[in-house]
Amino acid sequence: MKIAIDLHIHSALSPCSDDDMTPNNIVNMAVLNGLDAIAITDHNSCDNVESVMKAAEGRIIVIPGMELQTIEEVHLLSYFTDLYSLLAFSEDLEQYYDGSPNRPEFFGHQLIMDEKDEIIGEKKHALITSLLLTFDKAVELIREYKGLPVPAHINKPSYSVLSQLGFLPPDLGLSLIEYSRNHPIDFQKYPECNFFFSSDAHFLGHILGRNMTIFVESLTINGVLQGLIKRP
Repeated sequence: MKIAIDLHIHSALSPCSDDDMTPNNIVNMAVLNGLDAIAITDHNSCDNVESVMKAAEGRIIVIPGMELQTIEEVHLLSYFTDLYSLLAFSEDLEQYYDGSPNRPEFFGHQLIMDEKDEIIGEKKHALITSLLLTFDKAVELIREYKGLPVPAHINKPSYSVLSQLGFLPPDLGLSLIEYSRNHPIDFQKYPECNFFFSSDAHFLGHILGRNMTIFVESLTINGVLQGLIKRP
């Protein structure tokens, strides 16, 4: 079946995201826009993923995810087939925080919410800073927890693997790539890769409609991820 996806959405947990990016607001906007599957990918944390999954209540597939910022300032998406794998990965990741506290007056709030959009906490670590983790090690760690590593917006002039490293490391076997529709890209340079685009939404109005579609065998988390990596 053909489905519409947006696999790069930030909740109010990300300091650069709008406080209106609550679990229910995200889900309702995604459903209104005709999406079949979304992923919550906050910066260096996943504290709102479970709440979004609960808020979805079967109306839309929510893929557990995160967007890491490595020590080279590369953004790297990570997707998991279940919440428990993501939570275990997140717990391991905490040792790589640089120790900087968040400063909401400068960087924005880092709100942790429940499935009813009630604020139940605020992340103290600064999520806008880089993890003390190299790009190569981050890819390795994601795979250790059975996750799928995906270089984010590879063709952006900042915070991408091409802007920061200058190339896509061939020895890592990265075959799924997210790109930005706002910048040029030569797909022919990466003949072994599958590509998709997302909104990288930090505001409700930026969430995609039925712009990015893929074919899947089942409308499940695993079905969506398999649909992404399957060769055309």
